[in-house]
Parts: sequence; C-alpha cells; structure tokens
Amino acid sequence: MSYVNSHALVTTQWLGEHLHDSSLRIIDASWHMPALQRNASAEFRAAHIPGAGFFDIDDIADESSSLPHMIPSAAKFSQRVGDLGIGNDHHVIVYDATGVGSAPRAWWMLRLFGHKNVSVLDGGLPLWLAEGRPSESGVSTAQATRYVADRNDSLVRSVDQVLRNVDEGREQVLDARSAGRFNATEPEPRASLRGGHIPGSFNRPFIDLYDREAKTMKPAAELIALFDESGVVLDRPIVTSCGSGVTACNLALGLYLIGATEVAIYDGSWTEWGGRQDTPIEP
Repeated sequence: MSYVNSHALVTTQWLGEHLHDSSLRIIDASWHMPALQRNASAEFRAAHIPGAGFFDIDDIADESSSLPHMIPSAAKFSQRVGDLGIGNDHHVIVYDATGVGSAPRAWWMLRLFGHKNVSVLDGGLPLWLAEGRPSESGVSTAQATRYVADRNDSLVRSVDQVLRNVDEGREQVLDARSAGRFNATEPEPRASLRGGHIPGSFNRPFIDLYDREAKTMKPAAELIALFDESGVVLDRPIVTSCGSGVTACNLALGLYLIGATEVAIYDGSWTEWGGRQDTPIEP
C-alpha cells in the first residue's frame, strides 16, 4: 500500500538528484526544546544542505503572544518567507536536524498560509549526512523575493474552539505527547503546567510514526494501523495537539500522507491548555 499523498515526502535520493533545480527552495526548520540547550541557528551555520535557508519557528511567530512560536500574521509570514528567497510558485523542501521533529511544523505553516507545493525530506539531515551527501556552512545567501500569504483558517484551532469542542464533540482531538504526559504519570517539561489531557482526546505519540533507526516515516499500512489503534476515525474531522504545536504537525503529516488532508492544529496546545486554570483536564 502506498501513500495517498506521497508528494508530501521526498527522499534523500530525490533531493540529491534535484538539488540545483531552479524551481526548488530548501529550508532547515530545526528547533529544539529549551531544556536541551541546543542552538538550532548555530548548528545550521555549522552545517546544512547546500542552498538551504534557516526557517526559525521562534522568529516566524506572533511576537505579541506569551505562548511559544504561535503563528504570525500573514504580513509577517510573507516578509520572512520572501526573505528566504521563496516565492509562491516554488517547490519548498523542509528538513530538520533530527529527522523526526520540527520540519512538519514549517510544512504545516506553509500550507496554512496557502503554499501549494511543500514537502518534508524523509529522514532529514541525519540521513542526508549518513549517506555522505554534501553540506555547507555559513549563512543563507538567498535573494529576497515577493511572497503573498493567504491564510486558511480551517487548518488551525484556538483554545476557544477546542473548549467548545469538548462540549460538542464534533472533532476528534489527537495528542502527540508521550503516553506518560498524556496520562499525567510523568512531568511536563515546561514548569507550572498541569498534567493530563483534553477531555475526550486520544493519544498517539508522534515518535511512533517513525522508524527509530532511519528516522523515516513508516509505510502507509503501518500508519493506518497506528491511527486506528489510537481510536481516531480517518473520515471524521481531526485536530492534533502536543506540547506547543510542533510535534502535533508530525501527526498531521502522517494523516495527510494517508489521505486525511484537512487535519487542523491546536496551535497553543498543552502549553496553553495546561497553563490555564479555566480549561478542563482528564488525568
């Protein structure tokens, strides 16, 4: 069984063969939890895929929000993406430094703002380098171009929308956090957050979607089985959530690959929900 929407992933072999295509733009969307004390921007400057630009999800964000990397205005997104040399007609390839982390966040953001042709590099930078493929150092030298964002609100959910859904149950909520965090048996990595999950939500740790060694997405049949095991029904509306709206996008990517193309992200995710006192929680 093959992916329904296989265009959302490209292999390292494919990228190697198309690395210098003028229609292509490559972005490194690496991001790390603060506790890891890793500097994604510095790591990018040390080594990245040739021609790539750095897509900083903490910078391409709503600076007025106290929550981490919330989606920015369309104007800010247009400016930052255009500064990376990306135009609306480019095929954008997104990767990250772990192969199983933040690249899907940039993939989702581009789709949210109307980009039609965006793919994630399967296996990311680790697989690219493990295969002996080229890298370069330094900063991006892309020539800025014009980009026009067109936000699609159907792909994002606010806390108020999720609160209403707790009562109405129109959409299934799938949480990408570990089972321990979901069930409040292990602490949250961010201080002061309550433990537990959104009432009625399901759990599918995002890491389950990947081959642990190759860091590549599992085949379609295995993804279908994993989501079925989680309790979600693919032909009903789905919203994904996580700690801060990053790994939820991995679930959205996996669901997109097998045909669920309208999955929305709860952008505030558990940092917002677990940090408030007026949001209901199940242990």
